[in-house]
Amino acid sequence: MLNEKIPNQPIMSVAEPDIIFTDTIPGASHWSMKIPRGYTLTATDIEGGANLSVLFYNPDNLLERYNAPDTLKCQHTFKLTAGHCLYSDMGRIFCRVVRDDTGWIDTVCGVANKAKVTQKWGARTYQHDRNQWKQNGYDALLVEVAKYGLGKRDLAANLNLFSQVRTDTDGRLIYEENHSQPGDSIALSFEMETLVILTTCPHPLNPASEYPFKPVQLTLTQSSATATLAEPEHGKDENQRGLENNRRYHCIPPQEVL
Repeated sequence: MLNEKIPNQPIMSVAEPDIIFTDTIPGASHWSMKIPRGYTLTATDIEGGANLSVLFYNPDNLLERYNAPDTLKCQHTFKLTAGHCLYSDMGRIFCRVVRDDTGWIDTVCGVANKAKVTQKWGARTYQHDRNQWKQNGYDALLVEVAKYGLGKRDLAANLNLFSQVRTDTDGRLIYEENHSQPGDSIALSFEMETLVILTTCPHPLNPASEYPFKPVQLTLTQSSATATLAEPEHGKDENQRGLENNRRYHCIPPQEVL
């Protein structure tokens, strides 16, 4: 079945990773951080039904950012899951998906704007409703990238972790409700230093009658001590070229590449 959720688990290491930090991002919030090469960020859906929209940039050259078309076409896929790599627009790999309990990461639907959220769930303002206001994903990402001197033209196509959108036989997009369950985790192992921009605002196709405030827990560990894959599973030849681009970018001797 096209919409069957099959967890795709990575090869697990024996040793438990040392946690560098962990934090919970409330629903309808936004956040960012610079993650060094060799570290893994694990996102966990605490209550089920969460959505985590993410963007990636090279902090040393903010013109380099996540490229959705290259990521999908070189791995011949419409969705992402464990074993896939996430590409920059310069042919390098920001990170690899090394764990995905949901089996499907939405790659095409973007985020909702203020008008869409107001139409679907009504208007609320932070001045009146404080943390229960209805933030939208577009403005949340825009506020976060502004901290780094970026603006509207710098918002590339994003990923929606914990969300699945498939197509029916007529080509219409279908949002899968209850796709992510409480405790489901998605882990990204970073192959280069990356600025990660994220928001926990709801998916633009979420049909919930009430605005969903769904928190996500983030945990940072060292990649060498966490779950990993021996090599990229999907688009193997292309991904090896991407990793070679990373090696040359970092001037790493071939024998030191994981």
